[in-house]
Amino acid sequence: MAELVYQTLGELLEEKSAQYPDREALVYADRNFRMSYAQLNKQSDLVAKALMAIGLEKGHHFSVWTTNVPEWPVLQFGSGKMGAPLVTVNTNYRTSELEFLLKQSDTRAIILIDQYRDHSFIDTLYEICPELNDSKPGQLQSARLPLLKNVVVISDKKYPGTFNYEEFLAKGIEVSDEQLEQRKNSIRFDDVINIQYTSGTTGFPKGVMLTSSNLINNAINIAECMKLTHEDRLCIPVPFFHCFGCVIGTLAIVSVGGTMVPVQEFHPEEVLRTVEKEKCTALHGVPTMFISELNLPNIKEFDLSTLRTGVMAGSNCPIEVMRDVINTLGMVDVTICYGQTETSPVLTQTRTDDPLDLKVETVGRALPNVEVKIVKPGTNEEVPRGEQGEICARGYVVMKGYYNNPEATQEAIDSDSWLHTGDLGTMDENGYVRVTGRLKEMIIRGGENVYPREIEEFLYQHPKVLDVQVTGVPDEKYGEEAAAWIILKEGQIATEEEIKEFCTGKISRHKIPRHIIFIDSYPMTASGKIQKFKLREQFSGFVKTLK
Repeated sequence: MAELVYQTLGELLEEKSAQYPDREALVYADRNFRMSYAQLNKQSDLVAKALMAIGLEKGHHFSVWTTNVPEWPVLQFGSGKMGAPLVTVNTNYRTSELEFLLKQSDTRAIILIDQYRDHSFIDTLYEICPELNDSKPGQLQSARLPLLKNVVVISDKKYPGTFNYEEFLAKGIEVSDEQLEQRKNSIRFDDVINIQYTSGTTGFPKGVMLTSSNLINNAINIAECMKLTHEDRLCIPVPFFHCFGCVIGTLAIVSVGGTMVPVQEFHPEEVLRTVEKEKCTALHGVPTMFISELNLPNIKEFDLSTLRTGVMAGSNCPIEVMRDVINTLGMVDVTICYGQTETSPVLTQTRTDDPLDLKVETVGRALPNVEVKIVKPGTNEEVPRGEQGEICARGYVVMKGYYNNPEATQEAIDSDSWLHTGDLGTMDENGYVRVTGRLKEMIIRGGENVYPREIEEFLYQHPKVLDVQVTGVPDEKYGEEAAAWIILKEGQIATEEEIKEFCTGKISRHKIPRHIIFIDSYPMTASGKIQKFKLREQFSGFVKTLK
């Protein structure tokens, strides 16, 4: 079994910079941006000094609210060098969500872009902190956010009360090499260095506290499962504010000295163009991303012959999509990961040499130094192999806890250090796990347990179905019924009766969705997780339109 590594994020980058100083560390295909490991290390030192210069002490929190901009990885490693945990901010957030996060996380500085699509981030911040208009940079006195003092905008424009990014970097000159070295020496591998707010698929976000040890060891194991080396070039279209982007993405490839090739904002054509131009060997994505790429009408125009591996994760991975990723994109060594933010994030992963059936039907087996067990929900009683229960995990991957939320931490992690994931699954004799649903998503129809994942996998076989999500919805007679929310393939037309007829005789009658709803898109978090609770909320409106 691989030994655990005890180092900080800053030490990881310094080690790779010493090993591969001239190798490309960070590349953006759509602009003239290429940064070697030596350059990334030097820039991260400067950012660390700048964070210190604006008054951030070890353990102070600063938030980053951006897309996958080049400054993000530099801030990630700069944070790791000077000990102020980086708080990730979802790019979909609006006023109330942002205010909640900044307040709950005790954020003292925020670094943001000014605009994302049609959403002005800077206007949103001014709405929360109107005092910025009359403040000197670094001296904000906010009534709603009393701890927040510094605002840094990654922009050429100058906004009242803020530093632009160049001014922020210039402040780094005020801090000496000796001061930075002293700060580095005070940081431990088990200090919290990243706080990520859960995506909110089931309710109010909680701040997950992750240490360098959590993140680095997870990244190393992920890279090993993918057989990544310093020769690999990883295309990262998943958002950095999510564990998928900043652990499975940036840290996994940096752990082997390979090249990060981010895509700033996801567009399927841009992803394939980036893979082709930069000869990427690996590609990450959630299933909806891969579906978008595979359904591009001009997909055959791209040379994707360098692709070998990658990760598909974030939500259920449909079997047909997995087969197409292997056969059409050529990702023969693609791996499936399973986990959650609370587990840094990966618990289980398939291996490159796993047979196809394990790659398409399971989420792999536990990573080294990680324990996974299946228990009877609501207990610590392990169920027999093959029987369904709640997935629990223990080991280096488990978060330090939820920030300022000891009750939720105690609810998630039991007295024996087992994290209860809230996910349902089974484990076979060889330790391979199948995820069968969420405890809270399980449908109880007239006393019968119905698992949405099982119905979804069946409906994916329908030739007209592009994507499907199954939820429980209220029913006067049975308490709950299944509703299938279906996106059809382009140009296809189907009826409710046609879908139900497809199910008849093939799955149990009580599993056939009572309601078939055709939909154009799903409500999602910015990290690509489908928000089933919002689909359930939409159902009442759907029923009213039928009456």
